[in-house]
Amino acid sequence: MGLPVFYLADLDGSELVLDGAEGRHAAVVRRIGPGERVRLTDGRGSFAEGPVTAASKTGVTVSVDSRGTVAAATPRLVVVQALPKGERAELAVEMLTEVGADLVVPWNAERSQFRSNPERVAKTLAKWQAWAFEASKQSRRSWFCEVAPIASTSEVAQLLRDAALPVLLHEEAKTPLSSLELPAAGDIVLVVGPEGGISPAELTAFAVDPVLLGDTVLRTSTAGVAAAAVLLSRSRWT
Repeated sequence: MGLPVFYLADLDGSELVLDGAEGRHAAVVRRIGPGERVRLTDGRGSFAEGPVTAASKTGVTVSVDSRGTVAAATPRLVVVQALPKGERAELAVEMLTEVGADLVVPWNAERSQFRSNPERVAKTLAKWQAWAFEASKQSRRSWFCEVAPIASTSEVAQLLRDAALPVLLHEEAKTPLSSLELPAAGDIVLVVGPEGGISPAELTAFAVDPVLLGDTVLRTSTAGVAAAAVLLSRSRWT
């Protein structure tokens, strides 16, 4: 199972105090007690490990006996995920984080059925960020998956233009995803459309030859993770 992972922004010092929401979660929810080893990470590649020397309802104290850094993965995987409905959004974010996406960009596509207003946008973004944060810890990542603000179609089009490899999934494409030549560095930008599909206007705006994931049509909440696995298996997982 590996060591339980908790987030701590400042890892300086031989003895670290994990308090606040993370500390209470460790001590009360996870019931981490003295003698148990844990890993603390800043979510940006650095980590510290050691045994817990004290625990209370407010948090735990860790005596650091090992620390290190993990280089950022390359090429970076950016997944543009059209906003799914209901609980499928949480499923999509969790699975993309667990499989290894570096950045998830929520996309308010034409057929997303997302009513955009400031309050709902803020609440949705906060949920997505919380899901990615928890899934990053669950999968014991040293680099946490980040979630960008909700993007418009024009903003997604710009991401595709700037990508080392733009990847646009479409059920009517002829080119298989598995045939693409992958870059050694830069951003792979993978776009996953909504349940209703990517509209003709969006296809025109993206100006990218679409690719086919497989013979079956997957839901938007699972298509992204399946495509990400195909890309990672031929790049960072080799």
